[in-house]
Amino acid sequence: MNALAGGGTFATMPALIALGLPSPIANATSNVSLQPGAMVSAWAYRDGLAPLSGLSVRALVVITFIGGLIGSLLLVATPTRTFDILIPWLLLLATIVLAFGKRASEVLHRHVTIAPAALVTVQFALGIYGGYFGGGVGLMMMAAWGLLSRAEPHRLAAPRTLMLAIANTAATIIFIACAMVTWRFAVPMLIGAIVGGYLGALLGRILPPSAIRAVTILATAAITIVFFWRAYS
Repeated sequence: MNALAGGGTFATMPALIALGLPSPIANATSNVSLQPGAMVSAWAYRDGLAPLSGLSVRALVVITFIGGLIGSLLLVATPTRTFDILIPWLLLLATIVLAFGKRASEVLHRHVTIAPAALVTVQFALGIYGGYFGGGVGLMMMAAWGLLSRAEPHRLAAPRTLMLAIANTAATIIFIACAMVTWRFAVPMLIGAIVGGYLGALLGRILPPSAIRAVTILATAAITIVFFWRAYS
């Protein structure tokens, strides 16, 4: 899912909860499990890195890393029951972004102009979200950057991939330091994420983008409904 369209957290976190982990521990373990794949992807895209609206890649990295640290610390402090109630709303937000984020960004891009300085605030908020939960944050970055920096979409893949890896790295540091990772599940999932990332890249060259997008949105919508039922039934 991550290699094809994003949203891999929609698969890994529910699987870990189904295996009996409390939701904050499942989210932390999922984050750490997906981290190596994020780093490999960031390295592969390194040649496409460039400043956004005059903001250097190094500045974006610092802003995202600090936001990721804060977001992951917020997760550590969140009681399990509170996070159980928040999960379906976070999933719903990410599902909406998956379904409509690109289109909304294109519409806003044609009609709205926002000062580039807003990019700092928005990126900090996205870093916090990435450290706290992270579902759909890559698409949120693409949508926000398309509006704020007015950059062409093909220029955003490289910085998006790096910022995802940076937010995940910050969260990984906190989650490991706070002993929130269940390694007996994290290790096999980590291996699966690497293999899946490679196979997903191969599938992405064969499958039509519309089919990939449709399946991903249907899967995330179904999981969102399940988590609403779980939290409020």
